[in-house]
Amino acid sequence: MTTIATDTGEIFTVPASSQVNASHHGQVIVSGSYGGEYNAFHAGKWGLRGVVLNDAGVGKGNAGVRGIFYLEQIGLAAATADVNTCHIADGEHMLAHGVISHVNAAATKLGCRVGQSVAECAGLMTKGPVVAAEPPAISGGKRYVLRDVPGEPKVLALDAAPMLTAEDAGAIAVTGSHAALFRGQPDNVIGPDLLAVFFNDAGVGLDDAGIKRLPTLDERGIAAGTVSAASAPIGDARAAYNEGVISHLNRTALAMGGIVGEPLKTFIDRILSAARAKSR
Repeated sequence: MTTIATDTGEIFTVPASSQVNASHHGQVIVSGSYGGEYNAFHAGKWGLRGVVLNDAGVGKGNAGVRGIFYLEQIGLAAATADVNTCHIADGEHMLAHGVISHVNAAATKLGCRVGQSVAECAGLMTKGPVVAAEPPAISGGKRYVLRDVPGEPKVLALDAAPMLTAEDAGAIAVTGSHAALFRGQPDNVIGPDLLAVFFNDAGVGLDDAGIKRLPTLDERGIAAGTVSAASAPIGDARAAYNEGVISHLNRTALAMGGIVGEPLKTFIDRILSAARAKSR
C-alpha cells in the first residue's frame, strides 16, 4: 500500500475496494478494482473524499465505469483509470502510471478531467468534501447454482471470485471477476480445486494484467479462461455464462477442447458432456 499525504488529506492505494475500511475515512482511495457499482459501493460507504477505480476496458453496458456515476448520487468524486495505461488489481501501479479515462460530475467540479494522470486527479480529490452519505443499495455480488445434476460437475455463477468456498471443489465456476493477480503476485483467491473457472478479461490491459491468473491455474491442473469484456458485463457472472464469448484460455482448458471465439456456454456444455460419458 502507498500513502501520500497532502495539505487536505491523504491518498491511499489498495489492490481491491474490499480492503477499504473505516481507517480510510476522509481520504482518497486509488483502488485496483474495476469501476462497477459493486466495487464503488464497497469503497464509497466509508466516508471518502474521492475514489479512482480501473475502467476494465469499459466493456458491455459500460459495466467497467458505471460505478463512478453511481457514486454521483451521493456527490462523491470518482474517476476511472484507462486499463491500457496501468495494471488492474494494483492500486500502486495505477497511481504511478495510470491515465484518467472517465470522471463523474463531482470530480469534474474539483478539476479532474480525462487525460490527466491518476496522481494529479487523486491530488485534486483531496481538496473535496468528505462524503459520509450511505451509497444506494446495489443488486450485484451474488452467487447462483446454475446446474446441479447427479453425475455431472456442479455449475456455479459467482459475481465475485472471492465468494468461492471449500465446498465448491470439483465444480465449474463462472465468475464476474477479472483474471488479474492482485498487485501482480500469486494469491489464494481461487482456493478450492475446481474443475474449471472462468473470468472476465477486463479488456486485458497493459502487460496483459487482466489475464495473468490463467497460467497460474495451469500449475494446479485447473482449466481457466476469460470471456471478452465486450461480450458480457464485468461483475455479472450469469451474463458471462449466457452471453460471454471466450477470449483467452490456459493450456489446461485448451487440452479439454476449449476454443477461443466460441460461446462460453458451448464449452461448458462440452465439459459436462465429457463428464457424463466418463461417469458411465
